[in-house]
Amino acid sequence: MPDRRHIWGWVSVMTAMGIGSAAAQSPSPDLERLVRQDCGSCHGLTLKGGLGPDLRAERLSGRQPEELAQIILDGVPGTAMPPWRPLLSQSEADWIANYLLSRAPE
Repeated sequence: MPDRRHIWGWVSVMTAMGIGSAAAQSPSPDLERLVRQDCGSCHGLTLKGGLGPDLRAERLSGRQPEELAQIILDGVPGTAMPPWRPLLSQSEADWIANYLLSRAPE
């Protein structure tokens, strides 16, 4: 497992390159569908909560995209949140995290 310095080093590089903001702006139909269908199966089809917590941007305020991406990839032990690392890449998890944080209220 990479240490935190290694992870934060890459996060710094990606931020400096503007990858995080570009990822949030570039729509990905497959990832949007995954959020609605797969995330929605636990977090509610409108992402307002269900088995899992509310994932609307206003409820996630104060969270960092890196933190959310890590939760997406590694899950949350002791909860129903599974790790998605076997199915998603780091860049896909980053895109999803930025997407969740930037969605307009419904």
